[in-house]
Amino acid sequence: MDPLKYLERELDDLRERGLFRWPRLLESPQEPVARYDGKEVVNLCSNNYLGLANHPTLKEAARRAIDELGVGSGAVRTIAGNMAIHKQVEQELARFKHTEATLLYQSGFTANAGTVAAILGKDDVIISDELNHASIIDGARLSGATKKIYPHKDTTAARHLLEESRGVRHVLLISDGVFSMDGDIAPLPELVALAEEFGAIMMVDDAHASGVLGRAGRGTVDHFNLHGRVHVQVGTLSKAFACQGGYVAGSQVLVDFLIHRARPLLFSTSHPPSVAATALAAVRLVQDQPEIIERLWDNTKFFKRGLMQLGFNTGASETPITPVIVGDERLAMDLSDQLFQAGVFALGIAFPTVPRGKARVRTIVTAGHTREDLQKALDAFNRVGRALKLI
Repeated sequence: MDPLKYLERELDDLRERGLFRWPRLLESPQEPVARYDGKEVVNLCSNNYLGLANHPTLKEAARRAIDELGVGSGAVRTIAGNMAIHKQVEQELARFKHTEATLLYQSGFTANAGTVAAILGKDDVIISDELNHASIIDGARLSGATKKIYPHKDTTAARHLLEESRGVRHVLLISDGVFSMDGDIAPLPELVALAEEFGAIMMVDDAHASGVLGRAGRGTVDHFNLHGRVHVQVGTLSKAFACQGGYVAGSQVLVDFLIHRARPLLFSTSHPPSVAATALAAVRLVQDQPEIIERLWDNTKFFKRGLMQLGFNTGASETPITPVIVGDERLAMDLSDQLFQAGVFALGIAFPTVPRGKARVRTIVTAGHTREDLQKALDAFNRVGRALKLI
């Protein structure tokens, strides 16, 4: 008997619910209009917020790094793979984030999971928003700490959990800065005030705020002017900055500790020099050209207003992440599939990525979209939405 037979049953269940599908195949550069599965479509699925994934400045930085430094680092940073280009990126990010230090990770996921698991143990408590990213959840599990979950953005409930946790060795209060499926912003000023009142460690995952919120995209800490009051900031280089990797920003003590205890750093090879050089170029470009972020927000307001005028439910979105919430998971997939046939790529999202009954098509506009692109997308949403009786 095949011991993996049970996996086939799970797949059959997905097929029956209309949820089984392979990722669409990208056959062009990652652009606002791209070719997926052989079809040119308006791309509303990418996290390429600032349209930098095919930017000539970034491509030149990558080519130059390959010519000068090769294609790989050859080792983890703590053995032989700690390259000067890695330190340059960290120094630039520390200046960017107004922190003492930063530490590069191989991805935003490992930055969250590796940091939480490193700084907490079984005698500690993690107080976390119920919609926090999966990497935070996994980090909490790996840490062995007690997990206490508060309802989404409910700071009163967070206060109760902090009160319950008095006397615990270490308490971590953690939230996404921008929530990845709903596009709303965390009540960070209130959370920071709670952390200070109860002596908790304050941590924010700014993956979807990096390059989007704050001056030159510095994130939610800058957006709310909370510099020096958030102990651990996680950012990503794979979304607005268009390459790969994540980072933790905070005190020098935090970074020095993570260098010795963060397992992703200790046991996974460091960035290729071309990736690090691309990240460095991207962070500098966004600071030099903040008008890119202004275009992102202009496009966001135009598209969000258009969806709402058509009568779609966009939830509590405040950012370029704009969900079109339909509830039923099969209907969400049908909406996504028919939009694709109409020339618009907007992905259907269902449980377990979002709660049951909250299935949606998730859209993200970028600075690179033209008004013509976005109007074409709105026209497709109008036609398909009416055909499916969603509006």
